[in-house]
Amino acid sequence: MTRTAKTVLLLICLCSCQQHEQNALVTLFGLPKKLKEISGIAYNPKQGSYYAIADSGNENVVYELGKSGEVSSEITIEGVKNVDWEDIASDGSGNVYIGDFGNNANERKDLAIYKITAENMASKKVKTTEKIGFYYPEQTDFPPKKSKLFYDAESFILYQNYLYVFTKNRSKNFDGTTLLYRIPNAAGNHKAELLDSFKTGENYNNGAITAAAISPDGKRIVLLSHSKVWLFEDYSGDAFFKGKTTKLDLHHYSQKEAIAFKNNTTIVIADEKIKKTGGKVYEYALPE
Repeated sequence: MTRTAKTVLLLICLCSCQQHEQNALVTLFGLPKKLKEISGIAYNPKQGSYYAIADSGNENVVYELGKSGEVSSEITIEGVKNVDWEDIASDGSGNVYIGDFGNNANERKDLAIYKITAENMASKKVKTTEKIGFYYPEQTDFPPKKSKLFYDAESFILYQNYLYVFTKNRSKNFDGTTLLYRIPNAAGNHKAELLDSFKTGENYNNGAITAAAISPDGKRIVLLSHSKVWLFEDYSGDAFFKGKTTKLDLHHYSQKEAIAFKNNTTIVIADEKIKKTGGKVYEYALPE
């Protein structure tokens, strides 16, 4: 390689690195008090609004937020309890899915994802269209030993008529591993199929997975922790962990619990309000 070629290559690398470092969280708005324990967020492109939920101990309500964070509607989901709602997602038709599978102690046997049709989301009170129950066949003890607390989850996505759950590892000897399970997008009580695993390589505070999202075109997946995002691209089928992986340091630590794609290159992230920190929704531009 000539000296000129080396110089050009170095300049390209420097520009790329500088652009990567320029990406930062941009605050969009503060969350209302009802969502101080936000656990999931989904973007509604038709209205330019956001659906948001809170976790255990909160109401069985989906909040729709406007562009400035104001509550434009509260949708009560009748007939179900918010045992531990941990994530929310929507599909291309506008149907909404709520993941009630928070399982801190690894002792639940009533894990479920609730589906609400798009037309019902315009009502103040709705019933679920489908209950998609599931269980982890690898779990035989409730709870298991502290070294095998693999079955909490705060994250899921929809892809090609399947639901994919990413577990939150709470094991005594945490090694950053999240398990990937596949569940049919259909009513019933399904045996979740273990597909793969991914190791974040971080400690619990920085490496436990708290949310997930997939881009509208289905080509990018993001996993969230309190300080980082893992971006997965160039995968084949649902072999998400076999493609290109990029770890993005947000340079910002808080109890981040929710993530969603706004478009194919921009994500939004939300964190819980703890004392004087958090309780906001941020925007982040992914690297091209």
